[in-house]
Amino acid sequence: MKTFTKEIIFAGRSNVGKSTLITALTGKKLPAGKRPGVTRKPLHITYQGFQVTDMPGFGFMSGVPEAGQEAIKDNIVHYIEDNAGNIALAVMVVNATSFAEIVDRWRERGEIPVEVELFEFLHEMNIDVIVAANKMDKVADIDKTLDGIAERLGMMPPWRQWLDVIVPVSAKKGDVRGLKELIRKKLEGKKKV
Repeated sequence: MKTFTKEIIFAGRSNVGKSTLITALTGKKLPAGKRPGVTRKPLHITYQGFQVTDMPGFGFMSGVPEAGQEAIKDNIVHYIEDNAGNIALAVMVVNATSFAEIVDRWRERGEIPVEVELFEFLHEMNIDVIVAANKMDKVADIDKTLDGIAERLGMMPPWRQWLDVIVPVSAKKGDVRGLKELIRKKLEGKKKV
């Protein structure tokens, strides 16, 4: 009987630091660019018995036509639908410095913000989700920022009651201890099917 390696996906808007975060967690270098849209298809690495998948970023990408941006978003949705049974965990990476502003801007236009849609979609697919609030080294008021993220994702503040969902990180600074520990806790016993 064939055993399948369980998968951890890293998903989020373009340029939030998914690839940098994976490198900080695993020590394995992934292609990352200074501009959005470098990762166009899922990239896979193996780490501690799991397949780690760096999903393409979604949302606005300078120089990428709107049709291309929509195709990337559709591909992400199809990938998650097709692999949901094997995905042990999703890490949704958000830019803590701009998340609230982006979500509020979408809502003011009467649209569902893409991050909120992804968060809800992952839950609908029965995939355990961690929200990695990246770029925390650039945030002045940590509690206010993380409370805002929790609230916009439909969780009642204060964020500290959601320590099993929201974790502050700084991928560039290598401050990923909290995320590494939360991933470890959530994945105990989920290595093989």
